[in-house]
Amino acid sequence: MSFEWFTSLHPVYQALLGTLFTWGVTALGAAMVFLFKSIDRKVLDSMLGFAAGVMIAASFWSLLAPAIDMAEQNSSLPAWLPAVIGFLLGGVFLWAVDRLLPHLHLGLPTTEAEGIKTSWQRSILLVLAITLHNIPEGLAVGVAFGAVAAGIPSAGLAGAIALAVGIGLQNFPEGAAVSIPLRREGMNRLKSFLYGQASGIVEPLAGVLGAAAVLLMRPILPYALSFAAGAMIYVVVEELIPESQSGKDTHFSTFGAMLGFAVMMLLDVALG
Repeated sequence: MSFEWFTSLHPVYQALLGTLFTWGVTALGAAMVFLFKSIDRKVLDSMLGFAAGVMIAASFWSLLAPAIDMAEQNSSLPAWLPAVIGFLLGGVFLWAVDRLLPHLHLGLPTTEAEGIKTSWQRSILLVLAITLHNIPEGLAVGVAFGAVAAGIPSAGLAGAIALAVGIGLQNFPEGAAVSIPLRREGMNRLKSFLYGQASGIVEPLAGVLGAAAVLLMRPILPYALSFAAGAMIYVVVEELIPESQSGKDTHFSTFGAMLGFAVMMLLDVALG
């Protein structure tokens, strides 16, 4: 099948399609609730570890490396400076969102919800916790497609597609990790599915905004790429790794992370 129709699209439309794909894979994962009512803790830890590994690998190969390459070619500043500034700003941004957005992590009582205090239902708070993960993921895919227009070798269209595929792969277990626990807590299957796939809605929004921003303000591209990387690493260190390591058999999440890293590295190096 020819993909010439895709390559001819404007980068913003490419970002929209890429993040609609990642949202769709989230929905596929959420659909697992129609087959299972519970999820084994070891499987959940492996899934969370896999997601962490994908995001760590994507942060370097798909985001930080192109940011440094572009800074070397188009900036009078040291090549590392935009990457460091953007990376740290991405972490600060997610820290602020984490402090403000009401959300609840899986397995915790409602009294331990984070962010601004609210009377929202437990199910909404659980979905918002995964939505928090998806903000930097959608932003990363959008910025990657926007970077294609810059014409730097390490930010090609194949690399952006590889990133979308990698994010999509790790969104599958994330969708299941929302919908199946909601079902276990007594919610019906359809509602659990709808809540699970809803956690991915933010990705197309963040993707389009990311692609449009770097196209309108091209000088910020190295900062935007590293910003997305910093935001993803914040999520990995703050939430995914601690949650995946909270069980007794931590080697399942460790090997899941290694597998996720290897898969994303393979996709980015082979396709990019």
